[in-house]
Amino acid sequence: MDLYEHQARELFAEHGIVVPRAEITDSAAQARVIARRLGGRAVVKAQVRTGGRGKAGGVELAADPAAAEETARRILGMDIKGHPVRTVMLAEPVDIEAEFYVSYVLDRAAGTFLAVASAEGGTEIEEVAAARPEAVARIPVDPAEGVTAAKAARIADAAGLPPEAVDVLVRLWSVLTREDALLVEVNPLVRTARGQLVALDGKVTLDDNARFRRARWGAQEGTYDDPLEADAAAKGLTYVKLDGEVGVIGNGAGLVMSTLDAVAGCGARPANFLDIGGGASARTMADGLGVILSDPAVKAVLVNVFGGITACDAVADGIVRALDSVRLTRPLVVRLDGNNAARGRALLDARAHPLIQQAATMDGAAQQAAGLALATTPLGGAGTWPST
Repeated sequence: MDLYEHQARELFAEHGIVVPRAEITDSAAQARVIARRLGGRAVVKAQVRTGGRGKAGGVELAADPAAAEETARRILGMDIKGHPVRTVMLAEPVDIEAEFYVSYVLDRAAGTFLAVASAEGGTEIEEVAAARPEAVARIPVDPAEGVTAAKAARIADAAGLPPEAVDVLVRLWSVLTREDALLVEVNPLVRTARGQLVALDGKVTLDDNARFRRARWGAQEGTYDDPLEADAAAKGLTYVKLDGEVGVIGNGAGLVMSTLDAVAGCGARPANFLDIGGGASARTMADGLGVILSDPAVKAVLVNVFGGITACDAVADGIVRALDSVRLTRPLVVRLDGNNAARGRALLDARAHPLIQQAATMDGAAQQAAGLALATTPLGGAGTWPST
């Protein structure tokens, strides 16, 4: 679960990391009042759970309260990478002398945590790493050992951070471990003209498995920036909206991830991650297809199922049921293998829909779907479920 910036800053402050004074609002008129309380000038920042806000125009310095109101009015309602801006944060400006980057992230492959730090903060760390990889320090952190002052000093030295960053690194590790986080990031961590280290921006991703211990964030349960994700959640589907044109449905997270890679390897971009699960019913399949067809960015759909607990004929039955309720306006490529695959293929053959194609292998299905998506313009509006 990603926190909003203002929530991440709240955690930082609770663990002794200095942050500028700030307040949030959903009202442009209130933004004027807040700016006045902050001394007149204020940084107006869109609150969305995605990066690239500055490049999208979602972060601006307002010179006075009137400008803060005008800026907030413009930013509120913006769409940043599919995330509507419903609130803004107004923060007190600081005089910046230098900018740094510090973070801790779970390294699943290595079974440990990774400290990532750089003396070149303020921009996306991926850009720094691509242009000057030597400028980014990556230091493994043993979870059992943690980040002591000595460990923090080694991280700071490797990244070229000032000595006073050691305390921040220790406190940031406390945020990670005590708040059940998978990622904590400060970018930029700045040194002010007075020599104080201040976290100007922050990102925190909490472990969903620890939500029962994080009741304070319960208000976020069931709230989604993307309406398709909200619709999928209401249907009990595991769905993540992506930026591509090939809708993807599979049974099992590993198979879906492999399918995303296969689609990308064929030159197209996946439009979503949708896992119907290991024991999904025909209704689940139909619901999943309905959600994907509601995305106007989708130009082709790929269903990749290996039948086990989920029998392939149940999946095929779900597709057929969906066609009775949803107008299929884009090509649908289906690959069925495993339990009752032959029966499932026969059901689809019997339905004989002109936009449905079948493939024998995952790679073949990905190639077909990618080719269709890159060459196909939707034949009509997005498929929608009738009101009930």
